[in-house]
This record gives sequence, structure tokens and C-alpha cells, in this order.
Amino acid sequence: MQRIRIHFTKGEELQFTGHLDLHKIWERTFRRAHLSLAYSQGFHPQPRIQLACALPLGFTSTAEMADVWLDNDAPLDEIAVILKSTAQPGLKIHSLESIPIYEIPLQNRVTSVIYQLDFLDPVDKNQIEEKINSLLAKDQIQRERRGKTYDLRSLVESAQLLDDADRLHIRLQLAARPGATGRPEEFLEELGIDPFSVDVQRIEIVLAPLVQKDVRA
Repeated sequence: MQRIRIHFTKGEELQFTGHLDLHKIWERTFRRAHLSLAYSQGFHPQPRIQLACALPLGFTSTAEMADVWLDNDAPLDEIAVILKSTAQPGLKIHSLESIPIYEIPLQNRVTSVIYQLDFLDPVDKNQIEEKINSLLAKDQIQRERRGKTYDLRSLVESAQLLDDADRLHIRLQLAARPGATGRPEEFLEELGIDPFSVDVQRIEIVLAPLVQKDVRA
């Protein structure tokens, strides 16, 4: 058995495809590639595929990750060539790496995610910067999601307005832990910006470093 980590893009063709459906897409991709997936044990075996964390509907990403277990042990470069030839539109594979079989689950290592928010229409740079600074200066920002209140400010780890190549965008880092996940559209709403006026793309998933066990006698 081998465990591989796939780094991939989820493009516009899949931006309205949900988390569970993305699992199925990967399963179909491996079946088309005739690569033998490893399955879980129990009454309802499932292919062993782990996605790092769910991407909200309507957004794209250049930094997605998936861990997949295979029943055989094949060279990574061969697997990459086969997968790239069978992947459907919207799924672009960047690279593969080998991961120890019993390393902790990928999703358990995610601590935060970074988005790039590109403005589609001209905006007042100074006004946007002032709104971001005002938000970051607050101790709490109480909002409601699905009938429950939460503190948005504690989920915003950093936010910076950047002007690269004459294109204005926000680099936004949000917490992405169980029970503490920030959403970019809620950040934009708090700034008084219509989320539909901004192109949102996830550009990085931040993983906690692995803790090395002390093997001294």
C-alpha cells in the first residue's frame, strides 16, 4: 500500500461542486486511470481519500490537497502522468508526493487558509484600506451563522491590501480549525463590500508542522 498527496487546482469548471462530490470526482478519476484504490474496513467500505478542507461553493483554488491510498506501489511520476491524462476539466494536478502510511490525517493538520480577493471593479484604495484597518483594530466582531453567534475577529488572522501589477486585491488569512472556520464572504460583508463584486481564490492551505517523536532510549 502507498499513500500519496496530490497538490491540485480546483478551477472554474468545478467552483460550484461541493466537498462530497469532489471526493466522488477523485474516485472516478482513479478508476478511469485504472489505479487500485485502497478501501476502508467495515460494512460499508469507502475509498481512502482525504481532502485537506472544504472549499466554499463559488470559489476557486490553486492550492488544494488530497491524500489517497493505493493498494499497489507505483512510481509517483508514472501515477502523475496517468492522472493528468484522465482528470476532468477544472481539475489540474500540480504535483504528487509520497506520505508515510500512518501519518496523521491531512485535515487534522490544517490550521488556516489564505485567500486572494481580487476586486472586479474600480474601488477607492484608501477607503478599503481604512475599512480593513478598522476591522483589525476591533477586539470582537459578533456575527450570526446558521442561528449561532460567533466572533469573526478571532477568525481573521491577517488581512492586507496589495496593489500588484496595477490590480488591487486583499490577501486574507483565516482560521480553518474544527468549529473555528472563517469565510471570506463574511469578511467582505463586514467591510461593506458585495462579495459578488470580488473574485475569491484560495491560494494556500497552512498545515501545522509534524511533531517529531523522541526516539532516544
